[in-house]
Amino acid sequence: MGANGSTGRKVSFGLDEDEKVTVIEGVKLSEDVLRRMRESQGSDSAKPPPSPWDSHKPPPSPKPTGPSATEIQEELRKDFEHQQALVQEQLARLAQRERDMTGLDDLTPALIIEKGKAREEHERAKMLAKQLESKEKELTSISSFYKEQIEILEKKNFENYNKMAEQYNEAATKAEAHIRPRQAAAVCTELQAKVLQCYRENPQQTLHCSSLAKQYMTCVQQAKKVDKGYTLYACLCVCGRAFRK
Repeated sequence: MGANGSTGRKVSFGLDEDEKVTVIEGVKLSEDVLRRMRESQGSDSAKPPPSPWDSHKPPPSPKPTGPSATEIQEELRKDFEHQQALVQEQLARLAQRERDMTGLDDLTPALIIEKGKAREEHERAKMLAKQLESKEKELTSISSFYKEQIEILEKKNFENYNKMAEQYNEAATKAEAHIRPRQAAAVCTELQAKVLQCYRENPQQTLHCSSLAKQYMTCVQQAKKVDKGYTLYACLCVCGRAFRK
C-alpha cells in the first residue's frame, strides 16, 4: 500500500425504490464478484418463458442471482480497512516529517522557549561578530591612512630641516667672510687681583673690599660695551659650528 498513488474515495448509499435494493456507489468490487454478477444477469436473460404445464409445478427453490449481502459486506470491510490503512500511513508520514523538521517532539514548552532564546543569542552573536569585523577593517584602514600621513609629514620636516641647515650654513659662511675675528684679551686684571687679595686678607670683614669690588664692576661694564659687537660675532660662529656638526 502506498499513499503517493492513492486518493481518497467516497462511498455513498442509496435506495432504489423500484427494485427495493440498496445501491452502493464508489466501492471497488473484486473481479470474482463482478464475474458472478455478470453470469447471473446472463442466465436470467437466456432462460425461456415458462410453459403452461410448468405453472402447475411447484416453484423451484430460489437460487442466488448475484453476490450475497455477506460478500458485499466483506468487500466493504476490506475496502474500508484499505482506506483506513492508507490514511494511517499518510498521517504517520506527516507526523514524522513534522518531527524531522522541528525536532521538538520530546521537548517541553520551557525547553522550546530556551532553545528559541539560544538560537536568538546565536544569531545576535553572529551579527555582533560581523559588526566587530567591519569595525576592525575600518580601524585598520584609518590606521594605515594616518601612518601614511605621518610618514609624509616626517619626510617634509626632514627636507625642511636640511634646507634650513643649508641656508644657515651659507649665512654663517658669509658672516665669517665679512667679519675679521680677533683675540679676546682679559680686562681689568689689576683691579681683579686687588679685589682677590683684599678678600684673602679680610675674610671676616669683607666690607673693607666693597670699594675695590665696585671699581672692578665698573671696569667690566665698560669693557662689555666696547666688546659687545665682538661677543655677538663669537656667539654666532660657535653656534654655527655646533649646528653644522
